[in-house]
Amino acid sequence: MYGIVFCFARRGPYSQRMRISQVSMVYLRRLRPGHRPDRGSHDVIFRASPAAIPFIQNCIFIVYGLRLAGYLLHRELKVGGYGKRVMKDAKTSSDVSFGVKIAIWITVAFLYAFQTCPVLFRLENGTSGLSSDILGVLGIVISAAGVVIESAADVQKSRSKKKRPGRFVDTGLYRIVRCPNYMGELMLWTGVFISGLTVYNGPGQWISAIAGYAGIVYVMFSGARRLEIRQDRDYGHMEEYVAYKDKTPIMIPFVPLYSVKKHKWLVA
Repeated sequence: MYGIVFCFARRGPYSQRMRISQVSMVYLRRLRPGHRPDRGSHDVIFRASPAAIPFIQNCIFIVYGLRLAGYLLHRELKVGGYGKRVMKDAKTSSDVSFGVKIAIWITVAFLYAFQTCPVLFRLENGTSGLSSDILGVLGIVISAAGVVIESAADVQKSRSKKKRPGRFVDTGLYRIVRCPNYMGELMLWTGVFISGLTVYNGPGQWISAIAGYAGIVYVMFSGARRLEIRQDRDYGHMEEYVAYKDKTPIMIPFVPLYSVKKHKWLVA
């Protein structure tokens, strides 16, 4: 954690780097065996430091990455052949030209850079900490809730598919929306974007942050369209699936958007 925060900190002024180092060292000391928490100066330093919010956001990113990697590995090992089934619906590597591959790699790299840039902008601009930045705290809460929802949705789907492998999932969070895992992912990055609303400085930072957020929204709805097409093919003959699809929003609760299948500009 300290290494990640310090990596961002290197680009800020000296006084800001010192505050970031203070926050990181406070938490490293708290991890030592036998350490007795000091609820005075340490907590004051953390809440007031401009590194507090980015520090927590980076912790959320770490949890998000580990959770996603673990889930994908578990799914591939336990749900045999999942990758092969998905590849049937997608172009193989041999179908894509080298130039297109390069363009995809560059686009994905820029997308992730733009998605996470609000964290960097907060450190670079030296803004306030947890104690006085309401939008920063709100962003953290939304992002953390998104990771929890995404994790719960994946667990619920895995359990449901284990019990009834030939049926669509309409229990738990899937009663609210048809793609709760995508909803959780969208919440994660919505929180990151919101957390930076008070720190963006100049058109360049605003354009970068908006581009990253718009990009992930597009990716999530494209994924939802791809899933809808596959589910219509697999379950479209079931009356209960048709009824479920007609009354359950695809990704955003209480928003009457039930299908994105017809929107071909969402590349599936």
